[in-house]
Amino acid sequence: MSRIGRKHIVIPAGVTVEEKDRKMIVSGPKGVLEYGLQDKINVALEGTEIIVTRENDEPKVRSLHGLTRALLQNMVTGVSDGFEKVLHIIGTGYTSDRVGPWLKIVVGYSHDVLLRVPEGIDVTTEVVPRGKGGKLGIQSIVRIKGFHKEDVGKFAAEVRRVRPPENYKGKGIRYENEFVKIKAGKSGSK
Repeated sequence: MSRIGRKHIVIPAGVTVEEKDRKMIVSGPKGVLEYGLQDKINVALEGTEIIVTRENDEPKVRSLHGLTRALLQNMVTGVSDGFEKVLHIIGTGYTSDRVGPWLKIVVGYSHDVLLRVPEGIDVTTEVVPRGKGGKLGIQSIVRIKGFHKEDVGKFAAEVRRVRPPENYKGKGIRYENEFVKIKAGKSGSK
């Protein structure tokens, strides 16, 4: 039995879960999400809990058991609390700003980078005053929020891909708790 798959999902107050034609529909204060169930995976609604079971122990069905439970848990969490990714922009003169439906990022290129913010995602930017960025020298903070975990993660990765952190000075865009090992460089290796 899958350790993840056998755990019950508790439905919080304000969230409704229903099954229609092998589709799970989860709705809450943040939005509505749908997921089509795979063959040989069954879902039972008992009171305020969701129970995911499988019909047999074939390897493919076993792998889908834990996956389905994790996806349903993420749906319930997303429509009730939502998800958030925080990115730090580090580097002299680097900044970000929200301009209408776009996220404008200035990270040392000859042009500003404009990324269109997808529907259902809320992006806020915050400028860190000089000297307040701490040891890292954070210039700007980008907060990406949404109720669909995959969409939030994809957009955060797209923003990070604009200027990934480099290993010599640590400049670039990185996740809030991401560790970047700083190398010595040519002059420091002597």
